[in-house]
Amino acid sequence: MAAWLFLFLVAVGGAAAGMVGALTGEGGGILLVPVLVLLLHVNLHNAAGASLIAVTMTSTAATVTFLHQGYTNLRVAMFLQLTSIVGGIAGAMLAAYVPVPALMMVFGFTLLYSSYLSFRRREEEEPDRPSDPLAIRLGMESSYPVLGGWKFYKVRRVVPGSLLMGAAGIISGLLGIGAGAVNVLVMDQVMRLPYKVSTTTSNFMIGITAAASVGIYVRHGYIDPVLTMAAVLGIFAGAIAGARLLLVVRAKLLRFLFSTLVLAMAIEMVVKGVLRWLP
Repeated sequence: MAAWLFLFLVAVGGAAAGMVGALTGEGGGILLVPVLVLLLHVNLHNAAGASLIAVTMTSTAATVTFLHQGYTNLRVAMFLQLTSIVGGIAGAMLAAYVPVPALMMVFGFTLLYSSYLSFRRREEEEPDRPSDPLAIRLGMESSYPVLGGWKFYKVRRVVPGSLLMGAAGIISGLLGIGAGAVNVLVMDQVMRLPYKVSTTTSNFMIGITAAASVGIYVRHGYIDPVLTMAAVLGIFAGAIAGARLLLVVRAKLLRFLFSTLVLAMAIEMVVKGVLRWLP
């Protein structure tokens, strides 16, 4: 394949990943890594390194729009970020010592479980329960825009969410996915935030978590400048478009998009990981 065609395909894949990442809170890495590894045959560690840098671009582009619209919960994000950053550094340090097939299978099974839980939740059918006392003390309760006004929401199980976010950081460092899949899962399933609040808050967090891991990937020599530049240009443009679409797209459609795409990528990643273990 010609070099210009390869870089063009990386940019196109990055644009698609950035748009979906901004809409679903995944940051784009959840799609960019499989595209680079499975379709363009990039080494997993190089793909993860490029993805981590590209994810910071997605976070920057999408967060500006989401903050202006009033979706992102900064108090929740900054509290959860404490354990997420520690996990991100630990995961990046482990990346050089974990076999590539194992990384693929961990990635795939994480996505499978995330897809299942996200698709299963029905926000409109949930009982109205009080917020976690710690959430009230920290002022985490807020509201977000809906058609016709603003809707108030509560925040539950803050401490378990924080601990699980540390695990999300480890996954981010290991796989270069920005921890978006687990971020959204924790806020949506454990803390019971509205889906659009979960995705936009995740978009804010993933850039910081990914940036904490980039230096370690640079030290190990996993960052390819040319590959990364093409991925960054594509994912930045896609993230801007996705952030503008979020206001008009229904949460049910976002859940379906998230679950379907993640399920497909998860199955393929697990299969590839298993095949690479075989002699």
